[in-house]
Amino acid sequence: MRPDRILHPELAAALATLGHTDIVLVTDAGFPIPAQANRVDLGFWPGQIDVREILRVLRKELFVEEVHFASEVRDCHPQLYREVQTIYTGSGAEFFAASHETLCHEIARQARLIIRSGSFEPWANFALVASTDPFAWFTDASGVQPLPAYVARRQRIVDNIVPELN
Repeated sequence: MRPDRILHPELAAALATLGHTDIVLVTDAGFPIPAQANRVDLGFWPGQIDVREILRVLRKELFVEEVHFASEVRDCHPQLYREVQTIYTGSGAEFFAASHETLCHEIARQARLIIRSGSFEPWANFALVASTDPFAWFTDASGVQPLPAYVARRQRIVDNIVPELN
């Protein structure tokens, strides 16, 4: 066994295939997952495994540059919004609003991986856009200067910025 690592073999393998800009969609128990999707189902009982638990683990495993979710999370479910902010504070990720329809019909079809949780709560669906480590790819030794987006993300990480929905 590997301590402090994902033990679920399908999930570990799927995460290992991700590249820059690939999407991981973490959903609640009722999300309509397309039949052809690469699906890892972690939900086994109402509330188990919770979407927050999945996001916390993925935060340790992935560099994420964007998190897309319904604005209703901020407006109607402030506790979930604050918890997701806490999870992604200091990650450099930016938050973006996406309608439920966009999540269901566009992002779900584009997602490289969909992870279903056991969460039974409204709007608990989050699209994570994978990134590269903004420090490892642009080093003094490489001599390559990062683009402004990388510089900004690095600064959000250094400054431990709390993400806000754009």
